[in-house]
Amino acid sequence: MISAAATLTAFSPEHLEAATRLSQQAGWPHRREDWQVALTVSKGCVAVAADGRVIGTVLMTPYGGDAGTINMVIVDEGERGQGLGRRLMLEALTFAGDRRLQLVATADGLPLYEKLGFRRTGEIVQHQGHLGQPIARTERVRAAVHHDLDAVTALDAAAFGADRRDLIVRLAAIGEVAVLEREGRIAGFAMLRRFGRGFVIGPVVAPALDDAQALIAHFLAGREGDFIRLDTATETRLAPWLAGLGLADVGGGIVMRRPVTGAAIPPTAMSFALASQAFG
Repeated sequence: MISAAATLTAFSPEHLEAATRLSQQAGWPHRREDWQVALTVSKGCVAVAADGRVIGTVLMTPYGGDAGTINMVIVDEGERGQGLGRRLMLEALTFAGDRRLQLVATADGLPLYEKLGFRRTGEIVQHQGHLGQPIARTERVRAAVHHDLDAVTALDAAAFGADRRDLIVRLAAIGEVAVLEREGRIAGFAMLRRFGRGFVIGPVVAPALDDAQALIAHFLAGREGDFIRLDTATETRLAPWLAGLGLADVGGGIVMRRPVTGAAIPPTAMSFALASQAFG
């Protein structure tokens, strides 16, 4: 039983290649560069077998001292069912301390997370593919400039419920940001970056559905040949529009939180798309 004898050690850049192989084995699209971004803003550990193989991973992405996400929980397919996933999760919970936590679970992972105190709070739907038709930009949306980042991070914090400045600044540095202006102020934003097989759009924060569509359209315009992914909660009502554009529903995940809070999202700052299932 290799899993029982595995050593848990701090996740460092030297583990990126092995982690990428594990995610490929699991059928995930993550490139080494995607793992690098996640590790830059997170703390994690890997499980190493006696023969030196990395057989498990987990990351905890902190958002200040109050909140965070647990993500990239992978166990080698030959080592599953031996308790290694639980060991990795307990380590991540130690990293998190008293933070409020969120994760996106598969059906297989749901029982473990429930035993650790997480509760189902929603569903995420993954849309991806190539545009089936051209789409135009609107004048309401423009490319962001550096001094817009304070307003962008404030909107993101209002929608997510925690300050994610480190994450937003990191994603802005490797991708693009667009903002929606209304009455002389920034009322919404969207981000685009390379990820997996192509590009991912998110997070997207806007006052209303049509505003979110305008922000997404800004990045879809002229990208008919690109592979696009977008993760959205079922309650956003984006799904029919995205499917109509050719971005098919390919499944998703179960949003889980610990503890479950009843805090409401301000109506002027609603999240229409995640930065990723890992980051929320």
